[in-house]
Amino acid sequence: MTEPEDKELTHRRFYKAEQEASFAGAQGAGTPQTQDPAYKLAFLDSEFLLRDELRPVRFQLELLKPEMLLEEANIGSTLVIYGSARIPSPEHVDAVRATATTPERGKVIERLIAKSKYYEEARKLAHTASTCAIVEKGMRQFVVCSGGGPSIMEAANRGASEAGAESLGLNIVLPHEQAPNPYVTPHLSFQFHYFALRKMHFLLRARAVAVFPGGFGTFDEFFELLTLIQTGKMKPIPILLFGKDYWNRVVNFEALAEEGVINANDTDLFRWCETAEEGWQHIVDFYGLECG
Repeated sequence: MTEPEDKELTHRRFYKAEQEASFAGAQGAGTPQTQDPAYKLAFLDSEFLLRDELRPVRFQLELLKPEMLLEEANIGSTLVIYGSARIPSPEHVDAVRATATTPERGKVIERLIAKSKYYEEARKLAHTASTCAIVEKGMRQFVVCSGGGPSIMEAANRGASEAGAESLGLNIVLPHEQAPNPYVTPHLSFQFHYFALRKMHFLLRARAVAVFPGGFGTFDEFFELLTLIQTGKMKPIPILLFGKDYWNRVVNFEALAEEGVINANDTDLFRWCETAEEGWQHIVDFYGLECG
C-alpha cells in the first residue's frame, strides 16, 4: 500500500539507520546465521568498531559527535579555561593539608594551597563571562569550556553554574578513575578517547583562553595554542596567563628568546593576569565588547 507521503518528491526513499536497525533485529532471529557476529550491521557491531583497523573511523566519530551537538546547542564560541587538576578549592584547604605524611610532602602541599587563590579567580572569570550572556547571530558566545575534571576545571564550570549558565566539559578517558565534575551541564559533557581530538575541540570554538598554573596537561594545551598562533595556523585570540611568579619559575620565556629559539615578541602572544577582572577586561578590549 502506497502511503500519501510516498508520493511526495521530497520524501526520502531510503530508511533511516535506526529504522534499518529495528528491521535487522526482527528478521530471522534465533538462527545460527543471524546469531553469528558476522551478521551484525557494521554500525551496531561494537567489537568490529573497536578493531585497530577502525581507528580512522573512531577519529571521525569523535570529531563529529561534539561538533554536531554543540551546533545543535547554539554554542557559537567559548571561553576555554585550562589549569591544574590538583590545586584545592579554598574550602578544601584544611582537608588537603591533613594529607601531608612527611615534611617534604607538606612543603609540596603548602605550595598547592598557596595557589588555591587561582581556583577563585577561575571561578570569578567564568561567572563574569557567563553573566554577560553574549548572543550573536542567534548563537551563544563565550560559553565557558573546561576539561571537565576537578580543581581549576571545576572552578570554571562552577562559576558558570552559579551564574545560571550552561558550560562545557571535555573529559578524557584515563586508566585511573576519571569523572566529570558536578557543575558541567549534562548535555554538554563530552568524553574523549583521543587527546588530539579533545585539544582540537578545545580550540575550534575558542575566542579566548585562560591558562592557570598546571602540570604536563596544561603545558601541552598551552604550548600547542602558542604554536598554532605563532606559526599562523590560527588567528590571534586573547590568551590570559594567570600566575606570573609560577610560570616564570617553571618556564624561562626570556631565556627562550635570548637563545634565539623564539622571537622576542613571541611573549606578546599572551597577557599576564592575576585577577579575573583584568583578564575579562582584556577580552572586552580585544573584541570591543559592551559587556564589561
